[in-house]
Amino acid sequence: MFEGHPKGLWALALANTGERFGYYTMLAVFLFFLQDNFGFSMGTSSFIQSLFLCFVYFVPLFGGMLADKFGFGKMVTSGIVIMFLGYLLLALPLGAGAMALGVMALALLFICIGTGLFKGNLQVLVGNLYDEPKYSAKRDEGFSIFYMAINLGSMFAAAVALSIMAWAQEAFGISKADAYHYAFAVACVSLIISIIIYYAFRKTFVHADRAKMPANGAAEVVEEELTPAQTKERIICLCLVFAVVIFFWMAFHQNGITMNQFAREYTATSETGFMSLFLSKSLNFTDVRSFWNLLLCVISVFGILNVFQSKTIKGKSIAAVIAIASLGVVAYRATIVTGAVEVEAPIFQQFNPCFVVALTPIIGIIFGALAKKGKEPSSPMKIGLGMLVAACAFVILLVASWSLPSADAQKAAVEAGTATLVSPNWLISTYFVLTIAELLLSPIGISFVSKVAPPQYKGMMMGGWFVATAIGNLLISVPGLMWGMDLSIIWGVLIGICLVSAAFIFSILKRLEAVAK
Repeated sequence: MFEGHPKGLWALALANTGERFGYYTMLAVFLFFLQDNFGFSMGTSSFIQSLFLCFVYFVPLFGGMLADKFGFGKMVTSGIVIMFLGYLLLALPLGAGAMALGVMALALLFICIGTGLFKGNLQVLVGNLYDEPKYSAKRDEGFSIFYMAINLGSMFAAAVALSIMAWAQEAFGISKADAYHYAFAVACVSLIISIIIYYAFRKTFVHADRAKMPANGAAEVVEEELTPAQTKERIICLCLVFAVVIFFWMAFHQNGITMNQFAREYTATSETGFMSLFLSKSLNFTDVRSFWNLLLCVISVFGILNVFQSKTIKGKSIAAVIAIASLGVVAYRATIVTGAVEVEAPIFQQFNPCFVVALTPIIGIIFGALAKKGKEPSSPMKIGLGMLVAACAFVILLVASWSLPSADAQKAAVEAGTATLVSPNWLISTYFVLTIAELLLSPIGISFVSKVAPPQYKGMMMGGWFVATAIGNLLISVPGLMWGMDLSIIWGVLIGICLVSAAFIFSILKRLEAVAK
């Protein structure tokens, strides 16, 4: 999976990892910053964050339009600089007055604009690398690797944010409200690293910027010429895919709404034994029940895969040692763990990025094997399968919730001490299956957009992908508003949305596959 890709992929992926690490570090604590620093209620804080998330994913449409006119590289560079200014303003400890509120609003505006210029256009550069015939067959794999890099950034974000805050409080004797600014400062540092990587290895992908000349000074890259009818058909097909993407993100981002609420109200509040290794809220490296155990499992997966994929005895041996050592540490910690660990709802958020990193190479190997046999599904087929798998994820929650009462009845039962709580394994299993759906749809969908978008509208069409994501983020509150209903109705609605979306994709499959040829 990791062989045969253009060198520019690794530079762009690492630059994106740095930017995403900063973004998720900020996002990990931003909701609580609004409450602890400004005294906002949960409702007000949630509204501010949801509005911010909507604009973060909406602005790339305009960033893409600008890139189509002025060049993708220029917009990426401008985006990093503007984002840096936004995080820098957030890092300033200005208190909680009107000035602080105004500066925060300006900071969020800068982050939205900067992300809009950076995110989609960086992905267009990745897609352009695969326009060369020798790389075209590796496009989906390339975007899967790129997507994995995004989640590498998010895996460590929460842990670093909380650790930096704890360190700042202890080292400088400051309050929790002031400590948030140190977490925001981490985002500034990560962007500096990102821009250094981007320019240090720019020669590996400069030819992918259609506003630039190839590095060897040859003629300008020749773009594919389409008739007006072909251009129109491609835009229509992409808009049809965007319509499905809206409902996928509406379902997927329930991880922060109804699934999070299910974790708080219906899931066991303690766990013992082996699974307690991965459910501790502690992020201390020395804690035997911590995030680090999950990371070691991910490392072992890569080690095992490389045992089979490495072409040299030395490579196989090193991979085997890494896999055995990682699993050995986890096994040892399992033998010394005692008692029960407290399970809090936010801890489940760490499973998705870890599963993405662990499952990406496995799915890549599966599709690579199918490709060699000429049986690899097309990108539109993978998107449809992703919606079916997403439906299966919510079926798991439907089964887990079958005999559980409504939210109001559950609260009364909790107060009376008679509530029925389900195992955390139900949610972990749901996250596992939902992650498979994400890997089938999100990186593959981005790959599809980069391939099908008419050359003169590539930036705008990639921005359209993010607009669909933004609309999906606005719709995530719909199941939340249904929370007082029977749980089977809520999960049933999400299952239905996923199934209808899958049916729609399959109904236009031939049309989508035709434009992708």
